[in-house]
Amino acid sequence: MQPEGLSALLQAIPMPALLIGTSQWVVGANSRARALLGEAITGRHYITVLRQPNVLDAIEGALNDEGQRTTRYLGSDGAQDTTFIVTASHVQHAGEAAALVCFEDITHLEQTDQMRRDFVANVSHELRTPLTALLGFIETLQGPAKGDAVAHERFLATMHHEASRMERLVRDLLSLSRVEGQERVRPADMVDLGALLTSVCDALRPLTDSAGVEVVRDLANEAVCVPGDPDQLRQVFTNLLENALKYGGAGGRIDVTLQLSDHEPALRGAAAVVAVADQGPGIDPLHIPRLTERFYRVDSHRSREMGGTGLGLAIVKHIVNRHRGRLQIDSDLGKGSTFKLLLPLGQG
Repeated sequence: MQPEGLSALLQAIPMPALLIGTSQWVVGANSRARALLGEAITGRHYITVLRQPNVLDAIEGALNDEGQRTTRYLGSDGAQDTTFIVTASHVQHAGEAAALVCFEDITHLEQTDQMRRDFVANVSHELRTPLTALLGFIETLQGPAKGDAVAHERFLATMHHEASRMERLVRDLLSLSRVEGQERVRPADMVDLGALLTSVCDALRPLTDSAGVEVVRDLANEAVCVPGDPDQLRQVFTNLLENALKYGGAGGRIDVTLQLSDHEPALRGAAAVVAVADQGPGIDPLHIPRLTERFYRVDSHRSREMGGTGLGLAIVKHIVNRHRGRLQIDSDLGKGSTFKLLLPLGQG
């Protein structure tokens, strides 16, 4: 095959691919392979291009017989580690044995598997702690404290607390699963955000009053309606207000605002802007990009003590995604935090 034909054939392969001749030199490579392995790989010995022993063994095997070898190639694109399935196939080129080497990018699959493993490990850890406590108290009540009425009362209160913690976790897990399943289906009902925010603030008034927190509402005078799921948006507003109440500090103030924006760059159009701002200790900027990750907590101990499951903002993120909106988090240490929700007005 002429060099022009070989180049066109390799370029047509929809993944990094290179051809290694019987002389063990790279005789051709497509643009994807050059982007992965370097621009000047053609004409070099394949050992100097691919230095991973398992890949070299696969190529040597394909050159020596008419079989096919499969292995993995681990690399990095500068931002993250990458993983490729490498297939080395025996082919004929210019009447001689050659090896066609193709790289299939499975980085996204590896990341998904890692996320799944991390999720299972986190759920197991979150459930194991209260379960261990419950089992310990049950054994104590059945044994040394069997006839101790005072211990019964104290232990049962703690057992109720731990069981409630597990119930909240299971409830949030089910909610997260349900929201993820609906994420691709945008709701079509129109929701009055002002009325919904007023309802949520009124429902949480017993909590804010007992904590000595003042909720100051600044809502648009006119009705602000967006396509949405009222139950899910209620869940979002409740979560944001509860977080501000828990972590904003007792005796403080929470500002809830709703306004219209003619143009939001993040949405490329008109939007309703809901903001929940507290006057708490704030969040270190280091943590902000990870706040919506499952089970990520700035202060694990404090979050658990306050009844947090570590899933609230992950649920918020998926609900916002379903509504084609954006969640923006701004915070300054010592000055409080603002959670801003942008919701598009049109069907888009």
